[in-house]
Amino acid sequence: MRFPDVSPLVWQVLRRHLIVFSRNWVTNLTFNFFEPLLYITALGVGLGAYVQDMEGLPYLHYLAPGLVASSAMFATTYECTYGTFVRMEFQKTFHAMVATPVSIDDVIVAEILYGTFKSVLYGTVILLVILVLGLVTSPWALLVPPVLAVAGFLFAILSMIWTGLVPNMENFNYFFSLIMTPLFLFSGVFFPLSGLPKIMQDLAWLSPLYHVVNLVRSLVLGQVHPGLLGDFLWLSVLAAVLFPLSLKLIRRLIIK
Repeated sequence: MRFPDVSPLVWQVLRRHLIVFSRNWVTNLTFNFFEPLLYITALGVGLGAYVQDMEGLPYLHYLAPGLVASSAMFATTYECTYGTFVRMEFQKTFHAMVATPVSIDDVIVAEILYGTFKSVLYGTVILLVILVLGLVTSPWALLVPPVLAVAGFLFAILSMIWTGLVPNMENFNYFFSLIMTPLFLFSGVFFPLSGLPKIMQDLAWLSPLYHVVNLVRSLVLGQVHPGLLGDFLWLSVLAAVLFPLSLKLIRRLIIK
């Protein structure tokens, strides 16, 4: 794989995305705000009244940080699958950009950065919600946005890889049904994984969301320990390893 051809123009591409986002930010933010809030109300408050404490925590306190992590994941993956595909295949935005001094890699990296922005924004919004609800118990929570940035960067890369592999939008259903939904359900968002069979616990360790949930929950609750560095390092290394592949696959589609 060749070295990425990224220039300062990548920030102009990102600026273009942010300008478009600013025109309908209320609608976008409202949708991504209410869905996690419904989970907090229905599961954390409703179901939580019948659920015993988990890992020494009331269920609502256990659930809320996991929803911060999962909200960030879904915000990024929707943007870098459906959003990217529409800009590339239907709006022909990518083709118009590369007809200027902007390189293909500038366009792709800007997409990944835009997905990262969405992760930080929507995850932080939910973090503020649970803060207002009194579910944040530690100033370590100030480190949650940087964690969401690394997580968003990784999920943007994973989403771009899938986008680069599939021939049409219908195939995104497989991505969300077979990959994103299992990650959502079996990464420690809703319950500790210690109750699952050993093989499922081992497989869950491979889930990026599992490590994001560990980091966010520990920071929100003030349960900071050296093992969190391993979670952060795992996310960073995986992002670095997969980044060139996402560039290669999207490059191929644009050139085609």
